[in-house]
Amino acid sequence: MTLKDYAALVEEKLEALLPEAEKKTPAIGEMPWLLQNAMRYSLMAGGKRLRPAMLLACADMLGVPRKEAMLPACALEMIHTYSLIHDDLPGMDNDTLRRGRPTNHVVFGEGQAILAGDGLLSLAMQLLIENALAHPGNQAGETRAMNEIIRGAGVLGMVGGQCMDLYCERERVMDEDMLSYIHMNKTARMLTSPLLAAAALAGYGEDSPQWRALTAYGVNFGLLFQAVDDILDVTGDEKTLGKSTGKDAAEGKLTYVTLYGLEGAREKAAALARQAENSLDVFGEKAAFFRDLLASMENRVS
Repeated sequence: MTLKDYAALVEEKLEALLPEAEKKTPAIGEMPWLLQNAMRYSLMAGGKRLRPAMLLACADMLGVPRKEAMLPACALEMIHTYSLIHDDLPGMDNDTLRRGRPTNHVVFGEGQAILAGDGLLSLAMQLLIENALAHPGNQAGETRAMNEIIRGAGVLGMVGGQCMDLYCERERVMDEDMLSYIHMNKTARMLTSPLLAAAALAGYGEDSPQWRALTAYGVNFGLLFQAVDDILDVTGDEKTLGKSTGKDAAEGKLTYVTLYGLEGAREKAAALARQAENSLDVFGEKAAFFRDLLASMENRVS
């Protein structure tokens, strides 16, 4: 299966989980229509569905039933979308364009956008718990999978990385160790956790060759993703990307380009791609999806 194939599966499930709501006074135990539609506005705005697709593809590669992997995959996409809503807020990156249309706070206001992000995060946690309860025979695997996703999104992952990203922007810090911390936590953790969640569901432990290989792939792929993102902020087209460009330099952000220059960033990206590819040897031909994903990442324009 391709990335588009997996994305279509995720899209169908997300549509069922968060359909469009009718404007009415909510009943007790019912989500307010405004909150549901604000959450849905960003969740169903398109996107590659990369993180959930990686989880499903890894689950397929390791023999995890797709039914058990689907809700964690959707939870990952909800977490990712919540982070984008909050990232676009005036107090963060202050963006008005996301995926080719106005950002959530432009449409619904800042307060409702914050709540939409909060709602997606809490709904994601609910889905993870419900999935664990639905598969009592794999309690250890389900618990470890939840831990990988939550930790990757939290203070030791995405939230921690975003914290230092904002700090460096305001303090004009230009430091290689800090850049590594930010990109590892803000980006790479959330591209590694789908793989480790699938490995946990499959029963692999941290000492297994499979776990170590997936960790290496996820980290290098995540850093590659960020390096390419930094490059596209300089070289990309706003219409193609569906978001504003040139903001990193204008706001003094610490990026691969600001630290190493454009050509240096491209060299870093190429090295990361090779390291990620080498880590897949343990899986042989079963890892074709992830090899193809690397190739598309290196050449992406949006």
